[in-house]
Amino acid sequence: MSIVLASVFLLSLFAFAKNKKKQTLPDAVLNAHTVYVVVEADAGEPVTDPTANRTALENVEKAISTWGRFELSMEPETADLVIAVRKGHGFGPTIQNSPTDNRPVIFQPNDGGIRIGGQQGRPPGTTSHGIPEDRGPHMGNATGSPDDSLAVYLGKVADPLDSAPIWRYVEKNALNAPQVTAVEKFRGAIEESEKQRQNHP
Repeated sequence: MSIVLASVFLLSLFAFAKNKKKQTLPDAVLNAHTVYVVVEADAGEPVTDPTANRTALENVEKAISTWGRFELSMEPETADLVIAVRKGHGFGPTIQNSPTDNRPVIFQPNDGGIRIGGQQGRPPGTTSHGIPEDRGPHMGNATGSPDDSLAVYLGKVADPLDSAPIWRYVEKNALNAPQVTAVEKFRGAIEESEKQRQNHP
């Protein structure tokens, strides 16, 4: 009988510890309303696909708009979150600081209406690790990761990309449309965190 009681006690402790699991994402992410999407400052474009990062950025923006949880911001200073994307590529010649990664002045229709892009080049605060904001395009020959990357940072702070990301997802082709796996994984992490917060108010 004592063995049975001990087993029940241990199972109860295990269940309690499991329920006390730390919340995956902080409340700052769960309470966020706006996001700004940018290409990572040191992401190179493969010469064979010079619009790779720009396409990845647009795929992420469209997936976020379709999701409907966040409003896309055109300025990092007003965004609750900053999402940095990088398209994977292997070893080979690259174009660094490609003008295709800059946000042009455009009228762009999307699911939520008309977005107006009023920023030429990379906005202040969206570079990282001391990289100059405008060095002009130039050729490189770097060994890159073949995996796509999506990293989430807290916004409304100076130089958000100089901080450690709150959440990151890395996988091959994770920024490809139409599924955009990285955004789906981020959505899943938010849903899991909301369940954890409800269980532990």
